Amino acid sequence: MPRVSRRELLAGGGACLATLAAMHARPVSAQAAGEVALNVNALPIPSFDPRDATNVRYGALQFRSGLVLTSSFRRFGGLSALHLDAKGESFIMLSDKGDWFTGRLIYDGSALKGLADVKSAPMMWRDGTTLAKRRWFDTESLTFDGSIAYVGIERVNKIVRFDFSKGGILAPAEVVAAPAEVDKLPFNLGLESLVFVGKGHALDGTLIAISEEGLDENGNLTAFLIGGPAPGIFKVRRTESFDISDATLLPSGHLLILERKFSFTKGMGIRIRRIPLAAIHPGALVDGPVIFNVDLGYEIDNMEGIASHVASNGDTVITMISDDNFSLIQRTLLLQFTLVDE
Repeated sequence: MPRVSRRELLAGGGACLATLAAMHARPVSAQAAGEVALNVNALPIPSFDPRDATNVRYGALQFRSGLVLTSSFRRFGGLSALHLDAKGESFIMLSDKGDWFTGRLIYDGSALKGLADVKSAPMMWRDGTTLAKRRWFDTESLTFDGSIAYVGIERVNKIVRFDFSKGGILAPAEVVAAPAEVDKLPFNLGLESLVFVGKGHALDGTLIAISEEGLDENGNLTAFLIGGPAPGIFKVRRTESFDISDATLLPSGHLLILERKFSFTKGMGIRIRRIPLAAIHPGALVDGPVIFNVDLGYEIDNMEGIASHVASNGDTVITMISDDNFSLIQRTLLLQFTLVDE
């Protein structure tokens, strides 16, 4: 019997069933409140294209480096969003089971080498219990405004905030007022992406929240402008059955939207669209060119988080993380690319 590769397995029904089972599984019991140090092993990915190591350009992105991450810490995995500091070194990630992960990215020159000083803690509620114990999990989206972290929770269609100046990853959650339409988003297909717009942009002070698959009557994705100068609802055109998994705002004022799709017949696909922030306003239907589009022939998995930073040499660096759904047949991948065509 021929050996079945990981890609062939992922592209078949086994991956879909495993993913669905993980999505609807009961939450893992949270550890006692408090930070826990852990080791994360990192295996370099020598080439994004296993068939051709000389191929480094993929649309508007050029592959820099990547890592396969593993850990004996049983709650490591399910990484659904990440935030990087301005240097692309310190990171904050969250898992869909309601856990924080912090630490530093280690580089060898411009290539990712590993993770250091990694710590984890469960997301806390104000009464000292964990969000997971409240069954507020499927924490899928993350963005920062200074020391304030905003997190989107799909299972209950809510946004919460944490003030990292008051306890770091042990800070308690507070519910953020959101439009009534957020409560009506489909179960487990709610707010998959949050982006806070900082100073220097027309939407300064706005929290952009985009649903994974909250479709309107025309099949477009529902998104929200919360706070800021022009709150309201806008739509993102949905094409080719792609669902939104995260987004990041570039200094240029463009929003990069990370998307994915899965089917039994065609396997998994990942793409990125670029949308000008200036096009977003209440009532708008926005779209933008696809600048990155790959399938399981490349070193991808269930890519769910995206972040951007500007390197010391001026390169705009795009970082992506995958959610392994705590599945034995999926991987936690950390990938970095240079945006070469803005």
